Amino acid sequence: MGKARDRLVDGLYGLGWAGVKKLPEPAAVALGRRIADYVWKRRGRSVLRLESNLARVVPEAGPERLRELSRAGMRSYMRYWMESFRLPTMPKERFGADVEIKDDHILREALASGRGVVVALPHLANWDLAGAWATAHIGVPFTTVAERLKPETLFDRFVAYRESLGMEVLPHSGGAAFGTLARRLRSGGLVCLVADRDLSASGVEVDFFGSAARMPAGPALLAQQTGAVLLPVTLYYGDTPKLYGRIHPEVPVPATGTRLEKTTAMTQAVADAFAGGIAEHPEDWHMLQRLWLDDLEERAL
Repeated sequence: MGKARDRLVDGLYGLGWAGVKKLPEPAAVALGRRIADYVWKRRGRSVLRLESNLARVVPEAGPERLRELSRAGMRSYMRYWMESFRLPTMPKERFGADVEIKDDHILREALASGRGVVVALPHLANWDLAGAWATAHIGVPFTTVAERLKPETLFDRFVAYRESLGMEVLPHSGGAAFGTLARRLRSGGLVCLVADRDLSASGVEVDFFGSAARMPAGPALLAQQTGAVLLPVTLYYGDTPKLYGRIHPEVPVPATGTRLEKTTAMTQAVADAFAGGIAEHPEDWHMLQRLWLDDLEERAL
């Protein structure tokens, strides 16, 4: 059953990349919305988990408001996939026209300093499109890390897709990936990491919307070890076809404290920037898994 399921999953993603990119853009948008509404109406585990997560982000929301947010959230999530399936065939000049990033001068100045830059993002809107914007509009290739997916052929699809957009993709394989990222930063390069969920033993515990969660230590550790600039970035969709975003000010390395204390303080600052962006646009946060520690403990019990 496992191999058959893997072949089915890989086949479905392959169909998406092969089929959706051939659709006219309005048809792809309409298809994504129909799929999102169908999944939302079924009230499966992912939708219920999304609502549970949104209830922490918008604690004053009642059941009806949460259902509205989760429906908008599923539409945003499917918009991400429809856009991603079409990105490899999109003219590169559109990456500049379709993306509007506030305070991008912060990123440009950090890159010009030669220190290297670590960009940390949450699962907001379309981080792949933001990466394509960086390579095409700012003219800087970057390195990222991808979680190994099953089946292996699906992981290979994701790597090929992101490399076609100008990204260097490393498999999430512990110290080897960290060492390569550090070398890229020491040479003044750009590293982009999705960093709002970490279930590994090396994750840092942070306060996130009033409860404990665990986020990756990697961005803070890389900044400490290499002297790179650490910049949180948040994204969102607006009322237009554009992707919007904001580059937040640098998270500095604390002057005093142990390595763990510095890492914890920096990761908390990143989490606070994420929380601000998510609170402003909760419907664009694609967190369909358990995140907070008490939710994880509940599942274990």
